[in-house]
Amino acid sequence: MIAWPEKPIIYEINTWVWLDSLSRGYNWPVTLENLPDHALDEIVDTGCNVVWLMGVWWRSPAARASAGKYAAEYRPALPDLTHDDIIGSPYAVGAYLVDENLGGARGLAKFRQRLHERGILLILDFVPNHIATDHAWVRVHPDYLVLGSPSDLKKNPGNYFSARSATGQLIVVAHGRDPYFPGWIDTTQLNAFNKGLRAAVLATLLDIAAQCDGIRCDMAMLMLNEVFKRTWGDHITSAPDQEFWDDIIPAVHAQFPDFQFIAEVYWGMEARLQELGFAYTYDKHLYDLVMQGNVSEIRAHLTAGVDYQRRSIRFIENHDEARAAETLGSQRSQPAATLVCTLPGGALLHQGQFEGRRVKLPVQIGRQPYEPVQEELHAFYKRLLAEIRHPIYAEGDWRLFEVVPGQNNESHKNLIAYGWQQNGAYRLVVVNLTGVQSQAHVRLEGWPDIPQHDWHLNDVLNGDLYLRQGDLLDGVGLYVDLAPYQSHIFDFERA
Repeated sequence: MIAWPEKPIIYEINTWVWLDSLSRGYNWPVTLENLPDHALDEIVDTGCNVVWLMGVWWRSPAARASAGKYAAEYRPALPDLTHDDIIGSPYAVGAYLVDENLGGARGLAKFRQRLHERGILLILDFVPNHIATDHAWVRVHPDYLVLGSPSDLKKNPGNYFSARSATGQLIVVAHGRDPYFPGWIDTTQLNAFNKGLRAAVLATLLDIAAQCDGIRCDMAMLMLNEVFKRTWGDHITSAPDQEFWDDIIPAVHAQFPDFQFIAEVYWGMEARLQELGFAYTYDKHLYDLVMQGNVSEIRAHLTAGVDYQRRSIRFIENHDEARAAETLGSQRSQPAATLVCTLPGGALLHQGQFEGRRVKLPVQIGRQPYEPVQEELHAFYKRLLAEIRHPIYAEGDWRLFEVVPGQNNESHKNLIAYGWQQNGAYRLVVVNLTGVQSQAHVRLEGWPDIPQHDWHLNDVLNGDLYLRQGDLLDGVGLYVDLAPYQSHIFDFERA
């Protein structure tokens, strides 16, 4: 059994698209069962210790049909789109069975075993809030669903649909949604307050837990009692005493104690979900601040407790967000990636991110367009990912450093500096997320050995080497002068 890493480096793979690309490259059908060793070697070379296979569950006929209505919306991402490319959303789950097009349960088991042989864990998706409109529960267990009335359907047809139960009864069912947006028309809303539904979810998760090492829970905060009540109001009964996740997570851990829950979560509810047992929660707030280039707010955000930060997952792109090479560009992506990879907590990296892909691919299609590799960005990621394999980022002590003026200007406010310390080893990270040349002195407070020695500072991102006197580093601090969108990762070695 592989233990979960202290610092998970999660590599998100769009499973269908990945296997399609491999199949075209090898000119034979590649699945999870017959994956070439070379494809696994490429995963190992990323330096990740966790693979997230996004979208392995069975896509239902209804999900495919629904997606087919929006073909025109997919063409900007894939101009030569064909009908066969439309596979349906992986978040309108028809059943928690590994899609046979991808290799089925047998293929997944073999893939997981091969990952484990390479020291890598596997996580999959779980969607607690909704299912596909043709999931078996719609017919067999309408009590698991949020039901409406004929008047609801008439007034708001975008949020409801009609179906027939196994007894032949015509019912009105809500589409899955959150309180701020209309319903997702390929989904059915589950009733988080229903005891039978909670028991069925637990049984489903126990089956999933036997197939992987953790799950990424889609929109996990939607199942909180307060959120669910606000979303559905009079359509549901009063909230139960127990939170949904309190009923689920401890029961799964009773049988699979090492299984980890990761929450996609927004609206400032990260700490609440950590309290309820999630090992890690998305840090969407940091993502937003990085996109805005709001350095002062990023610095304030990083003053949160280290224990909380160690359970945060940082990212600059994923399948829900635009590609970083598109939103930030190659140059701005580099300090942003340095930041999310070297902070406490996990890092979520997206397939295609290292190569500089710009096209945000709709999850409803199974093929990606050709895009050339941005070689300079790719080389940067290779250096960064090699560096963060060092155990100091998982096991060391982290601290945020003060930056003070380095010249007669205010440019020090553009810089964020922090460091890692472990058994006499030191790393100093300084990032400039702005387009302004910026100078500062970095106060290395709390590093006890610094005054006693002179130091070689090796910048692992570009190979530059500097010699600095320890007493000056401990006094005025380290003077840095960073070009726009530049980063330093200094490895300290005694001179």
